Amino acid sequence: MKCARLFIVTLTALLLCEGKTLAQKEEQFDLELFIEELFNLQDEDINYEDLYETLLTLYQNPLNLNTANTYELQSLYILSSVQIQNLQNYILEKGKLITLYELQVIEGFDFATIERLKPFVTVDSKDALVDDRPLLQRILEERNNYLISRYERILNQKKGNSPKESPDDSRYAGSADKFYLRYRVSKPNDFSIGFTTEKDAGEQFHWNPKSKTYFSDFWSAHFMLENQGKWQKLIVGDYQLQFGQGLIFGAGFGVGKGSETVNTANRVTLGIKPYTSVLEGGFLRGAAASYTLNKKLTATTFISYLKQDANVQTGGNNEDFESYFSTIQLTGMHRTPTELANKKQVGETVLGMNLNYRPNDRTEAGFIASTNHFSTPILRSDKPYNKFEFKGQSNLNMSMYGKYQWKHFLLFGESAISKSGGIGAVGGFTTSLTPRVEFAMVLRSYQKNFHTFRGTSFAEGSRNINEKGVYWGIKYTLNRKFYLTAYYDTYHFPWLRFRVDAPSNGHDYLLRLNYNPGSRIKLYGQFRREFKDTNVSSETLNNNIITSGRKDQYLINLEYASGIRFSFKSRVQFSEYRLINEKTMGYAFIQDAVYKNGDWVFSARMALFDTEGSQNRQYAYERDVLYAFSIPAYSGRGIRNYLLVHYKAFRKMDLWARIARTTYYDRNEIGTGLETINGNKRTEVKFQVRYRLN
Repeated sequence: MKCARLFIVTLTALLLCEGKTLAQKEEQFDLELFIEELFNLQDEDINYEDLYETLLTLYQNPLNLNTANTYELQSLYILSSVQIQNLQNYILEKGKLITLYELQVIEGFDFATIERLKPFVTVDSKDALVDDRPLLQRILEERNNYLISRYERILNQKKGNSPKESPDDSRYAGSADKFYLRYRVSKPNDFSIGFTTEKDAGEQFHWNPKSKTYFSDFWSAHFMLENQGKWQKLIVGDYQLQFGQGLIFGAGFGVGKGSETVNTANRVTLGIKPYTSVLEGGFLRGAAASYTLNKKLTATTFISYLKQDANVQTGGNNEDFESYFSTIQLTGMHRTPTELANKKQVGETVLGMNLNYRPNDRTEAGFIASTNHFSTPILRSDKPYNKFEFKGQSNLNMSMYGKYQWKHFLLFGESAISKSGGIGAVGGFTTSLTPRVEFAMVLRSYQKNFHTFRGTSFAEGSRNINEKGVYWGIKYTLNRKFYLTAYYDTYHFPWLRFRVDAPSNGHDYLLRLNYNPGSRIKLYGQFRREFKDTNVSSETLNNNIITSGRKDQYLINLEYASGIRFSFKSRVQFSEYRLINEKTMGYAFIQDAVYKNGDWVFSARMALFDTEGSQNRQYAYERDVLYAFSIPAYSGRGIRNYLLVHYKAFRKMDLWARIARTTYYDRNEIGTGLETINGNKRTEVKFQVRYRLN
């Protein structure tokens, strides 16, 4: 019976695929490019490191479609709730999938969706076997066990690394070299162990407990176990939390608005996650545990104490506190006497708990209570826009969240309150209106006195405060080759903001048409328009006035694979910013080429750019070494080239080398302050080795 079913499914899939093979996994899948295409807005330098880490782990340890639950499938941000429901119904009615070919006979699974999905999933008709080997043996024999070492340097001398011209001159304490070392061994749903250490350029590499430097400037480590009886997760070290819609804890990343306009509207409760990034603040350091009270209810408790960078001030005109600081400094740079003096000056204690109720795969409800306490009070400057910002040493947050799948609708939401009495709320739904049309809607309201320090819920601003808005997203599949994605987002800021001296408004929308005629060609065009209020100085009124600026962005991207060795990508980006009667523009022409020959992969780029003002900076993804995700800003007028070489020396060792140069034609000096480089060229080199221990 299975043979007959396999024959029918395979024959059907071959006809649908027009001869394309879906079961074979790509040997050189470009994960960075996948993320850039799916979530790219070309607007700002976003840190995608946490999302990259999650998807890379899934790529190395694919989900079994026959056993994966709804939340694991949602965490891919590829499948809609209806597609997930159709997949689960198919398995329930027909039995477990025999091959990936079967996906194409499930309603809603088009060729483009399967192409995006297949690197992260597998099909095994047998149930996953329980690995009953001792933990130490599982760790020592795990294949996903590696060590990465990386070296970087800007070859041009910066002012901070030059000799002092006078005794009072400030210079960097260390060399211009940057070092990165990472070790990790992990297996999903079992364990994760690792550490990361980094020395930034300009920092010292030495042992000095007085300056809190232990060889490298930054160290992070974790040890996590999963599924130990009723203990769902146990972690000691550095970690993050993701609950509900991320209003209180957002695990460090928020996908936000992008070309994937529907599936990213909803967040997934991932619970405890190891922290493996090199951002030197914002994470949690201590211990956390999730315990299964019964089949439907899980309790998570966590405690953290983290020393963070801040400029602690004393005295002055302040009457509330003897000493205080205004903000946590997240740059992680400790190169100058001032930066070293601010290092780890404030201790933050976080305590809390979560109850998560999941009676089935279609329903979820939860409660979060968390408190933050700082060793030194926070006090913002007395600027009017800071009037409702957090002030003091302690904050308390409580929230309730929920999710419910009703027919073709996935409803979700979260509402929270902070110690100040401020309320934040976000909610919405995703649905499939027809087999070809998917739709999402998100409403949010974050009051001007709502305070949360690790929230990354859906928002236009960088924080969940002082904002109201409504978002609509749609995806329309015209046929097997064309699909259209679009969104419209309108928002209001009830109170003043930095550089906006009155309550303000804004809205933006995006249209993207994708054309995938086959596995060798991918083409898309994208347009985005944004209106947002901003300050404009008025000479006649001797004050600022508020007016709306308009920014238009155009993007055309063509990818072509010539056989298995050569692939090319051509890209044109253009932007235009209008403010009153002034218009500025910016553009970038980008040509990429990739050549694969056996164990060698060569990637190269030539980019020409010409931009006016900060509003027209062009952001474009660049291929980089493994675990380094790069979307730099092209600003000014110039040319940028890079060459990346990847060599698989043998099964256990990979080597990377990268050189990039930017030449500017509108300046003879690059950067400011101690980052100043004399001349118009900036050259970067990077070398990395990854060694697999198994």
